[in-house]
Amino acid sequence: MLRYFTSGESHGEALVAFLSGLPAGLKVDQTFVDRELWRRQQGYGRGGRMKIERDTAHILSGVRHGITIGSPISIMIENKDWKNWQESLPVEEGDAAKHKAVRSPRPGHADLAGALKYNFPEARYVLERASARESAARVAIGALAKLFLRELGIEVLSHVIAVGNTSIGDKEIPWQQILVLPGREEVVLNCADGAAEQRMKEEVDQVLKTGDSVGGVFEVVAHNVVPGLGTYAQWDERLDSLLAAAVMSLQAVKAVEIGTGITAAASPGSAVHDEIGYEASAGASGFTRTRNNAGGIEGGVSNGEDIRVRGYLKPISTLRRPLQSVDFATREPVKAAYERSDVCVVPAAGVGAESMVALTLARCALEKFGGDSMGETLRNFQGYRQQLKNY
Repeated sequence: MLRYFTSGESHGEALVAFLSGLPAGLKVDQTFVDRELWRRQQGYGRGGRMKIERDTAHILSGVRHGITIGSPISIMIENKDWKNWQESLPVEEGDAAKHKAVRSPRPGHADLAGALKYNFPEARYVLERASARESAARVAIGALAKLFLRELGIEVLSHVIAVGNTSIGDKEIPWQQILVLPGREEVVLNCADGAAEQRMKEEVDQVLKTGDSVGGVFEVVAHNVVPGLGTYAQWDERLDSLLAAAVMSLQAVKAVEIGTGITAAASPGSAVHDEIGYEASAGASGFTRTRNNAGGIEGGVSNGEDIRVRGYLKPISTLRRPLQSVDFATREPVKAAYERSDVCVVPAAGVGAESMVALTLARCALEKFGGDSMGETLRNFQGYRQQLKNY
């Protein structure tokens, strides 16, 4: 079983991620992991925090001499901004006068719901953990899941479909166009359509001028996934269910779509379902599809086509022109609290979603193929591929 969790606060000393269940013998590319963290920090409309942090992964356990050793992996990501918060957010009791309280909850954020749940008099501690800063820890362990999936020939990447009201439309972006995006040294909005990306940039410029924020849609694509991951046998083992939960767990994601699920709801079945053909040399099993409206999953099981998952991201809750709120202490009307924030994070959210998709696929692959070492896992995987060829 692949298990993982994260810890740490937005302005604490560090984030820590834990990953257990990877087979021994997987080569770990530190440069790749750090590049993934860099990608998460990029994009037009990011805030001042990205000028402070230069995220790198410090692997504490589970990797020796450049390979996994089968024991739990822990990774620390230093928060460089911690030096500015040591007195206001100490581990020990500290000086209460230096505490930076969040005195009015922000609409759309976890501030009020979290304060009510944990009985906090204000929202500082809620903000610290609910912040999207936490997703950096997920990207670090997600990079390890990607390295594992690569051994099975699977790649996971994302691209931006829409920012605000600007979209690339209904067209499906081919894998080869998505493949070049992570190699860019300047990430604007991670859109494969250059003309649409420029229009998206103009949309971000507009909300920058007005002190607002803007959301959008990203798509994660998993390429070369073999059929048979996930199952229809139990509701909580269905691949689409697992992926939807994983992507929805990211901060500010309010809806998840598999394939063309949203438009399919308003279309006749003849226009939705992917017709089946056969060519002996095609894919893992020889079965082909005329299109991929299902997003690579049917009945909770991968079907051999590219898996396509879209996340719909609401605008960031922290606004430079704050919305109406109330003071926690007095209950009097005030403007919501403001703390340094981004304006648009759609590309970064896409990178976070890549990690969640990769971790989910790695979990399903390990459940199917098993193995305490990469040699054992790969033998089992190749045996399954031969089974598909002989089908």
